[in-house]
Amino acid sequence: MKTYGLIGYRLGYSFSKGFFQKKFEKEGLTDHEYLNFELDRIDDFPDIFKQNEHIVGLNCTIPYKQAIIPYLDEIDDQAAEVGAVNTIKISHSNNQIKLKGFNTDCFGFEHSILPMLKTMHRKALILGTGGASKAIKYVLNKHKIDYISATTKNELAPKELSYHQIDEAILKDHLIVINATPLGTYPNVDNCPAIPYEHLTANHILYDLVYNPEETLFLKKGKAKVAATKNGLEMLHLQAEKAWEIWNE
Repeated sequence: MKTYGLIGYRLGYSFSKGFFQKKFEKEGLTDHEYLNFELDRIDDFPDIFKQNEHIVGLNCTIPYKQAIIPYLDEIDDQAAEVGAVNTIKISHSNNQIKLKGFNTDCFGFEHSILPMLKTMHRKALILGTGGASKAIKYVLNKHKIDYISATTKNELAPKELSYHQIDEAILKDHLIVINATPLGTYPNVDNCPAIPYEHLTANHILYDLVYNPEETLFLKKGKAKVAATKNGLEMLHLQAEKAWEIWNE
């Protein structure tokens, strides 16, 4: 049996588990399984190998994308630059295991948003400064798209601003708006980031990493202003397929 899985805190509904179970069934991989590993703390991570000796690949989600790094033997250059890991390849040799970390969120986000971009889209406003924003910043830097990040923190780092500073001028200058917060995720569907949506236009792109519900309040408000909108589901599919490719290299 080949075991794959997802490590996280409170996983609830797992996109990854559903995605890979369907994949295994479709491809007739009856000797493959995908499990959820809920960890109350990252210190419990090594214990999953004591109980599951056939693990060959793992996905990693919040809040452990950064905390997992010290437990790995090696980290891919891209993941090191991003500072976050969401995919782990496990190699078995001489009764020892070797763990290498990757970040496939970058691949998923990049190939999901690039088809939406036009020459006017050269600046982005990222809503949120947590772990989810790290892959986004990496991709934007790669494509020379300038960005600023909105935060609720009192102390602002370089390239950060407070939500109350987002005004018509900021939105006019930043035609890509990316929600990298969990606001609007089911069941809290009446929530959305606090930005002045009345200043959005048909030239804007609103991209939401949230995928449940399919259309968040954030996206609905953008669509009302005829902005282009997209949720995070395609990104998830792309990053999952990339993880599968890494596990089977």
